[in-house]
Amino acid sequence: MCKKKAIITGITGQDGAYLAEYLISKNYIVHGIKRRSSIFNTERIDHLYQDPHVKNPNLILHYGDLTDSMNLTRILQEVQPDEIYNLAAMSHVGVSFDTPEYTANADGIGTLRILEAIRLLNLVKKTKIYQASTSELYGLVREIPQKETTPFYPRSPYAVAKLYAYWITINYREAYKMHASNGILFNHESPIRGETFVTRKVTRAVSRIALGTQEKVFMGNLSSKRDWGHAKDYVKGMYLILQQEEPDDYVLATGIATEIRDFIKMAFLEIGIKIIFKGKNIDEKGYMVELDKNLFEKNVGLKYLSNIVKRIKNNNLVIEVDSSYFRPTEVDILVGDASKAYKKLGWKPEYNIKSLVSEMVKSDIELFKNKVINRKKYF
Repeated sequence: MCKKKAIITGITGQDGAYLAEYLISKNYIVHGIKRRSSIFNTERIDHLYQDPHVKNPNLILHYGDLTDSMNLTRILQEVQPDEIYNLAAMSHVGVSFDTPEYTANADGIGTLRILEAIRLLNLVKKTKIYQASTSELYGLVREIPQKETTPFYPRSPYAVAKLYAYWITINYREAYKMHASNGILFNHESPIRGETFVTRKVTRAVSRIALGTQEKVFMGNLSSKRDWGHAKDYVKGMYLILQQEEPDDYVLATGIATEIRDFIKMAFLEIGIKIIFKGKNIDEKGYMVELDKNLFEKNVGLKYLSNIVKRIKNNNLVIEVDSSYFRPTEVDILVGDASKAYKKLGWKPEYNIKSLVSEMVKSDIELFKNKVINRKKYF
């Protein structure tokens, strides 16, 4: 029996790495598309990597970019995939305000390039397409929670580009009978989330503060609420969407909204530190006020305890607000209703917010402990 072949764009990202691992466990041959860089950026998939000289590898990498239609067409023609998971994007909402044209080109027109290549190569009957959509489409929300029928109101160049990708996917599905589906995924995180995303920014800061290598962290809108799940759950949902006989669009979400402020509190509590916030708006600040020494020693280490005790007694300020991190147009709350996915896909998340935060904090503590031990001098 021939193995199924899947192409994952954006394979070096959080979702791409977890999805590649999951598909390989399902006996797929995975072809990943990554952008050319002067440094290796494959850390998330290094444990899956196989030398190109190995016979019958189950992971094959290709250089490519969603802004290059000839390149994408060539790869699709060579691979003849059974499934395509289009996960590549300029995915940072804040940065999209600084790079709106590139964001539109990669995130919007990039999806069109894949769909049109599938049509021109006569792969419509063979290839199923998953388009990574986003809860940011809802933006200035019209209802709470948001589901597949909730009207969209995008509030960033990223979300507007993804809106085009969403509708062009539906258009090609209806016009050319493609098996093309959108997954409207709410926020999903993990220990390998990009360092500039808010959840990872928090858990990195908590870890570094605990280890004595960082004084405080500057945040944006602390009152924003998001529906946070684990990326491992969500890549399983992507897979299930493409296993359906008929293409369709699905919301994947936990249904629970958490304030960024509360996410910060939960992250610090993982190492036994209680945080309180004082002040309002840009003058709001977070302070360490209590310490569970036993929990801190267990999750961080005895050698770091004396420093954190001094910090709590003296300079216990650890959170400040920097208005430069506010978006020109804010999205206050995103929380999804995944009832359709529960019913039709049999999908339900296994992780909750507490287990997610715990895993991320513990992972970053180990990461930064190793960095302190293995710190190199370049000058």
